[in-house]
Amino acid sequence: MPESPPQAQRSAVPSIEQEELRGISRTVAEIEWLLLVLVLVYLLFGLPIPDIEPALSMALFFYAAFVMSFRYTNFYRRETRWKIAVETLAMIAFITWALWFTGGLASPLLNAYLLVVITAALTLGKTLTLAEVALIGACMLFLDAQLGAKDMARLAYWGGFAAQIAPVILVAYITTMFSADIRYGLSHAKLLSETDELTGLYNMRGFVVIANRLFAQAQRYQRAASFLMVDSDSLKQVNDAHGHEAGNRLLQHVVKSLQGQLRATDVAARYGGDEFVVMLPDTPARGALEVAERIRHAVDSAPFAIESGRVPCTVSIGLASFPQDGRTIEALLARADRALYEAKEGGRNKVAQYRAA
Repeated sequence: MPESPPQAQRSAVPSIEQEELRGISRTVAEIEWLLLVLVLVYLLFGLPIPDIEPALSMALFFYAAFVMSFRYTNFYRRETRWKIAVETLAMIAFITWALWFTGGLASPLLNAYLLVVITAALTLGKTLTLAEVALIGACMLFLDAQLGAKDMARLAYWGGFAAQIAPVILVAYITTMFSADIRYGLSHAKLLSETDELTGLYNMRGFVVIANRLFAQAQRYQRAASFLMVDSDSLKQVNDAHGHEAGNRLLQHVVKSLQGQLRATDVAARYGGDEFVVMLPDTPARGALEVAERIRHAVDSAPFAIESGRVPCTVSIGLASFPQDGRTIEALLARADRALYEAKEGGRNKVAQYRAA
């Protein structure tokens, strides 16, 4: 049955970073609407001077229009941290405008700056958060200079200003530290969930995520890509003669030899048991054959050492290449596995390329 070329592209998943940024972006949207609600509540219930109502109403209108157009009309189709940075700058501008008409640093809306700091600390990292804290400080000084009419040369003034800016700095510092700890924990948990504990390679869950992304690029730009199925020829004999602990060390020995022949851009994973799968991006069949032969030779030329001596160690390898051998990852893996079976049947310690019947 003919294959459907778009299948692999449909199966390609968004990058990990994009998924993270989408989640962050949803949180930023909620903070933006919370800020609008805070100012609206003040406008409706806490406004002491009717003359400034038009100015706040205009600020609410323009900021709401900015949020709607920037976020909900696909102004940017891809989420980026720079987009979030622009949104936080707009938040600072909106808050500063609201403070201008509601009493400056004496305004009950002053703590709205904390929403910006929390957003930046959770999403933009330490450097940009520090820059935005500095910008907020500059806005506070500007408002005080224009509205407060205080003697800014006096030490007492700067002591009072430090007391006002201190909560902003503390929230930025604490939130940034918490964010870094949470990110580290999540990254570590994700790494464990996508890594085979015995060999240190990706498990199939991690492999599928990366391979789908790379394969979608191969399809989009019509680049070659190859898949290898690698199987240890010696595991059963080692397990039977020397125990499963020796068998585990044999697999680690095979993986070390395999990794020594791969590029940084190649992706290797434990397929299951004593089988491994390797994706070679930008590699046609001829190049994949050379890589497979190097892997086979590297394993064959490094006997496995045990307490009683050395045990011969070999692998059999099957390969299939895009586009000639298949146009989906599933088809290519199945055909590489079929080629592996032929290598096993042909006497082991061999490399076999998929051949259509």
